[in-house]
Amino acid sequence: MKKLFSLALTFMMFFGLVACANNDSEENSTSSEPEATMDSEALIVYFSWSGNTESVANEIAHQTGADIFEIIPEESYTDDYDALLDIAQEEQANNARPEIAETVEDFEQYDVVYLGYPNWWGDMPMIVYTFLDDYDFSEKTIAPFVTSGGSGFSGTISTIESMEPDAVVVEGLSLGSSEASEPADAVSEWLSSMGQNNVVLKKG
Repeated sequence: MKKLFSLALTFMMFFGLVACANNDSEENSTSSEPEATMDSEALIVYFSWSGNTESVANEIAHQTGADIFEIIPEESYTDDYDALLDIAQEEQANNARPEIAETVEDFEQYDVVYLGYPNWWGDMPMIVYTFLDDYDFSEKTIAPFVTSGGSGFSGTISTIESMEPDAVVVEGLSLGSSEASEPADAVSEWLSSMGQNNVVLKKG
């Protein structure tokens, strides 16, 4: 009986050690994963004139589930492209701040802001400057995306960084007009690359 009891006790100790080892392994596996941010709040903010930037913004919303806010000017821009170019140049020359029709409620709740805009004359539309001026981006992550005829971001990333020094500006997504019409793959790759760097991708 003593031998049987000793044998049973040995088996119990053995399986107990195995269980502990498995638990430690699971804990180590969990701790090695990126900490993140997937339960944080994200907002997509965009200004779009032709619809290209809107297309990309909607795809980001589709893939992330983030909230979305369109920057709509208080005074609508013209539908005439040539006239718009003149207006954009004039606004830049005057460092204008066009009024935005609506506001974001509880902006402080968002940890990440996807900020989208077209490239107008090598810069952001001035109404995007208005948005950056109006809201506090401190301790937020800004993930910019731009649509253009080929100019990409130009110097706008540096501009955002200088305007929002207390925010983290991550690598952005730049799409040409034709790419913006079907942006699913490009958006997916971009979000994936940010996920690998622990950037918030979506709200919880």
